[in-house]
Amino acid sequence: MDSTFPAVVETLPLGLVVVDELGAIHYVNGYLRERLGLAEEGPIGKKLVGFFPGADSCALTEFLERCRDECTPDRVINDDLCSVDIRIMGRSGSSTSLRSAMCFTFDGPNGENFRALVFYESISMEAGNEFQASFSRAIEAVQKARVEQRRLLEKVQQAQRHLVQSEKLAGIGQLAAGVAHEINNPMGYVSSNLRTLAGYVQDLLRIVDAVDAAKDLDEIRNLKRILDYGFIRGDLEDLIAESEEGVERVKSIITALQDFSRTDTGKFSLADLHRGIDTTVNVAANELKYKAEVVKEYGEIPEVECNISRINQVVLNLLMNAAQAMPEWGMITIRTGQAQSEVWFEVEDTGCGMRSDELDKIFEPFFTTKPVGDGTGLGLALSYSIVRQHHGRIEVKSEVGKGTCFRVSLPIIHPMDSDTEEVQF
Repeated sequence: MDSTFPAVVETLPLGLVVVDELGAIHYVNGYLRERLGLAEEGPIGKKLVGFFPGADSCALTEFLERCRDECTPDRVINDDLCSVDIRIMGRSGSSTSLRSAMCFTFDGPNGENFRALVFYESISMEAGNEFQASFSRAIEAVQKARVEQRRLLEKVQQAQRHLVQSEKLAGIGQLAAGVAHEINNPMGYVSSNLRTLAGYVQDLLRIVDAVDAAKDLDEIRNLKRILDYGFIRGDLEDLIAESEEGVERVKSIITALQDFSRTDTGKFSLADLHRGIDTTVNVAANELKYKAEVVKEYGEIPEVECNISRINQVVLNLLMNAAQAMPEWGMITIRTGQAQSEVWFEVEDTGCGMRSDELDKIFEPFFTTKPVGDGTGLGLALSYSIVRQHHGRIEVKSEVGKGTCFRVSLPIIHPMDSDTEEVQF
């Protein structure tokens, strides 16, 4: 907890005590520790009520309850309606009277809620009032600064969301030709099949029309033989099945594009990580199939609380990097698994690998090992930022000439303080 406060707090001529929602002490500054003769960790974990000798326990309890009920990040208690007097005994036997000046609340690094109680030495009423007024103005200035900080943080978060969407659309732009090819292929044979089917329909209609005009069955049988009815019947089933397969392929590509390019809302929800990976592989299929065989080794994993749109972007960046690292035909292996409260996925390639000095820089913005014009250097930096925002980790192992493996680990349940990592880039 000490690292939460600047060093100046230790030397202020004021007592500062930080307690949690249950009234347990988490921090006592140097001013109070010196007067109480305490080691730095001495009071940690003890209850505030009853800890200070000479304090009115009932008044202190009432003050803590008021702090709990009325303090908010934007409101400070700093009046005399519920002030508390504390008499502390020093190591030399001398006593000092302290009075509560105010109470304010703040969030800890892991989302905990703390209350800071400020005490000052009892002096003349006039001097005390002047001190309290000055300190109140200072606290108000701090509160305004916090509000402004939140406003600026929201702007940064919005800018990052736009950057993620822009990078995603840029990725789709790079894949556009391949996606068009993936759609054109099945549409090509569907179109060809429809033309053949149109001819078959004409022949079948001739047979149907001949039924009314025929003098006997031999005429119909002869017409069926001339039009090769047996072949038409067998080929019809194949043409329809092949066309249905082509339409389903186009449908799956369009669905994958819709899932992948969906506008990022910034919200976290439970998502099927395997479906997200499959969607991204479908989007990048044409880019990948000429470079490597894609092998999936999926483990048993639960749904993950995440922003699946952003995780899809991470998967795409890793897949594209893997494909571009292949100087010749190779293999890309995608693995998933669970380790305690985390799930992980890996993208491993058999490409050229990276040197150790390159590994040290790969997550830096604008760093790229690709030729000029082939990359922005933002893909991995953005991926690193997205994973950090999810309170996850992205690790990499690489060996020159053998390949590279990226592993992304994500918590199954997203921590509540999700905004704290948003700005990391």
